[in-house]
Amino acid sequence: MNQINNHLLQGKNGKPIPVDVYWETSEKPLPILLFAHGFKGFKDWGHWEQIAKEFAAAGYCFVKFNFSHNGTRPDDLLNFADLEAFGQNNYSKELDDFQTVLDWLLEAKELQQKNNWDVAHITSIGHSRGGPIALIAAKENACIQQVITWAGVHELNYAWKKAAGQVEAWKKEGVYYVMNGRTKQNMPLYYQLFEDYQNNETRLSIKNTLKDFDKPYLIVHGNADPAVPMDSANYLAEHAPHAKLHIIDGANHVFGVRHPFVGEDLPLHTKELIQECLSFMKKKHKK
Repeated sequence: MNQINNHLLQGKNGKPIPVDVYWETSEKPLPILLFAHGFKGFKDWGHWEQIAKEFAAAGYCFVKFNFSHNGTRPDDLLNFADLEAFGQNNYSKELDDFQTVLDWLLEAKELQQKNNWDVAHITSIGHSRGGPIALIAAKENACIQQVITWAGVHELNYAWKKAAGQVEAWKKEGVYYVMNGRTKQNMPLYYQLFEDYQNNETRLSIKNTLKDFDKPYLIVHGNADPAVPMDSANYLAEHAPHAKLHIIDGANHVFGVRHPFVGEDLPLHTKELIQECLSFMKKKHKK
């Protein structure tokens, strides 16, 4: 297994973006999978590395990265040690980060040639809140051939859409806090997050993104997801009528894993997730 770990790219927003790449040596071109983690997530969470290796073993080049303002630091990748950065994160910054990693892949000619990375076949993948980021990036970049969302959020403004009073209090205070159930940290979200959405609503609306969206799209969701319910998957399928919706019976938001991931054998729900993605991508690559 070939790996590049924690390669630092300079983000457009002033903070570094750590990137990992996994691939097997091959004489055949290796299609690229570019993965975006979700809210309160990071590239080294749980089983993301094991999933990356599974896709690499199946003949893909798997790329995962940390959003520059996800709250971790390059010298502390497993903890939310920079809560100020977390609070200053927003959707535009995440799209900038995704674009920075994508541009690096496209411009890394020596790595492409040496390792047979196939930038003519790129799939964007997003988990949870990373789902909308992967979708918008696919809409904006012709080089992305197709998109897959895992337990994807349906709209980036869903959390406050029906909470006008909450938004007013948020504006007044300038910040509200979300509890991280795993770490027990109160994590700040500054009001600039709401302003970023309001100022860029046309771009950030998933309903708008999916209008005339003609790229292959796979929606994978568990019907026992307590964080992002099936309504989100149904919404995505409704507004992307050509998409394929695959429901994993009994799967939760992270397909059966906790952080840290202990053991070598992936849960059955994760195995089904991987197999469904491989089946989808192989059919599309044959066309």
